[in-house]
Amino acid sequence: MHTGLTVGEFSRVSHLSVKTLRHYHDVELLTPADVDPGTGYRYYSLGQVPTAQVIVRLRNLEMPVADVKAVLATEDVGTRNELISAHLARLEDRLAQAQSAVESLRELLARPARGSAIEYRTVHGQPAIGIREVVDRQDVVSWWQGALGELHGFATARGLRRTGPMGGLFASELLQDERGEALVFLPVDGDARPVGRIDAVVVPGAELAVAVHHGPLETIDLTYGDLGTYAARHEIGVDGPLREFYLRSPLDATNEHDWVTEVGWPIFRSNG
Repeated sequence: MHTGLTVGEFSRVSHLSVKTLRHYHDVELLTPADVDPGTGYRYYSLGQVPTAQVIVRLRNLEMPVADVKAVLATEDVGTRNELISAHLARLEDRLAQAQSAVESLRELLARPARGSAIEYRTVHGQPAIGIREVVDRQDVVSWWQGALGELHGFATARGLRRTGPMGGLFASELLQDERGEALVFLPVDGDARPVGRIDAVVVPGAELAVAVHHGPLETIDLTYGDLGTYAARHEIGVDGPLREFYLRSPLDATNEHDWVTEVGWPIFRSNG
C-alpha cells in the first residue's frame, strides 16, 4: 500500500500541473518518491514539496532545466549561489537589451516626419593614424571601441597634435555582406611611426551629405536611413565607404546618450 501523494494530489500541493510533473519525471528533474511497478502510478512524498517550490521559482525565472538540475544536485551553498547568480546576471543583460530596444522604438515613433537636417560638405584628404581591419558586423562595435581607445592612447603617449575629430570609414560590404573593411582614424600633424596595428594613413577626401546623430549607436541606423533616402531621392549617391566623425565619443562621455556623431554619405556634386 502506498502512503505518498498521487500525482494529482501532489499537483495541487505544488502548483505544478500533472503534465509538467510527468515531464519533470521524464527529464529526471523531479523524480517521484515511488512508482508502482504494476500500474505505473507515481507517488510523491511531502518532503518533495520544498524541492518543487524551488523548481517553480527557478523555472519562473526561465532557468533552463539542465541548470535547475545542477542547482538541485549540488550540496555546496556557494556553488549553488554562483549558479543562480550567473543566471540572474544573464536575465539582467537580457532585460537591459530589451529596455534598450524599447527606448529605440520609442525614439523612432517620436521622431519628426522631416527626419535629420542634412548639409553638403567637401572634406579633403588628411594625414592620420589609423587602425584598419576586415571585421564581422556583429563584432564591429567592440572593435570600434577598442580602436578608439588604442588610437587615443597612442596619440597621447607620442604627444601628437590632433588636427580634427576621430572618425571612421566603413565599407558597404560591412552592411551588405555582414563582413567588410573598417578604418578608425585620428587626424594628426606630423609623422607617426607604425606600431602594432596602428599605421600612418591618408584619409581620402570626399563629397558628403552629412547629418548629425545624437545618442547611442543602437539608433544610428535612423540617421543613416535619412541620409540614404535623401541621396536616393535626389539621385546623388555614389559608391564609397560610409564615414563617421566622432564629436563626442565614449572617450568624452560615459553616458552614450551624450554621444554626438556626424554621419557622412558619399555623394556626387557638380562644380557648376
